[in-house]
Amino acid sequence: MSFETIRVTTDARGIAEVTLNRPDKHNAMNAQMIAELSDAARSLSADSTVRAVVLRAEGASFCAGGDLGWMRAQAEKDRAGKMKEAGALATMLGLWNVLPKPLIGRVHGAAYGGGIGLVAVCDVVVAEDVARFALTETRLGLIPATIGPFVVGRMGEAFARQVFFTGKPFDTAFLMRAGMVARSCSAKHLDAAVEDEIRAILTCAPGAVARAKELSRRLAGIDDPASAADYSANALADCWETEETQEGIAAFFAKETPSWRQSNGR
Repeated sequence: MSFETIRVTTDARGIAEVTLNRPDKHNAMNAQMIAELSDAARSLSADSTVRAVVLRAEGASFCAGGDLGWMRAQAEKDRAGKMKEAGALATMLGLWNVLPKPLIGRVHGAAYGGGIGLVAVCDVVVAEDVARFALTETRLGLIPATIGPFVVGRMGEAFARQVFFTGKPFDTAFLMRAGMVARSCSAKHLDAAVEDEIRAILTCAPGAVARAKELSRRLAGIDDPASAADYSANALADCWETEETQEGIAAFFAKETPSWRQSNGR
């Protein structure tokens, strides 16, 4: 697929990189970028050769949130038009949130507003130790509504209350405490840290990885312990019946390497 605001590449290992590519605008999202990110998520979800996806950005910033032109255009729309634009952003974030592959965020520079929404839908986030973040919507009389379900889902209500309405910037250390950032390092070590995460993923069965990711999401939404136990037991039983699991178990007992394992990450 051909894109203008993002770049998508896949290496021989099945590791896809999706790069936000509006560096002159600090990768602020407009309608075109939102649509292209949605298309990329759909395409990568359906590509059985892709084992994991890295979300990264060109330029000085990860993502500055909403593009000023896009926001101005929204202001001129009627209520239905505003809700349609919000729906497009929510759909895009939702597609990435349920991506059946691990999504690794490589975050540097700054992430504001919608950029934090992108961080929230990543499974593992590796962030520059001096990166800066902010939810500044209330300074404009707005609220972080569309990204809210994804951000609160990751950091929880207690942490969200500290940043949703003050407009104050916060740092990588705060997001590590909130559970949104897994690893923090200097800019020169970002790629190596991302590669560590990739190597770990490539030792695991891709189908099981997808099912385990879905298990995490589903269990988070089940309050009843009995329902959670029933769901997880059925999910495990389904897993036992797959060819992938049978190969993995057989390889384990035979002390062999299953076909999907890339032990050296290459």
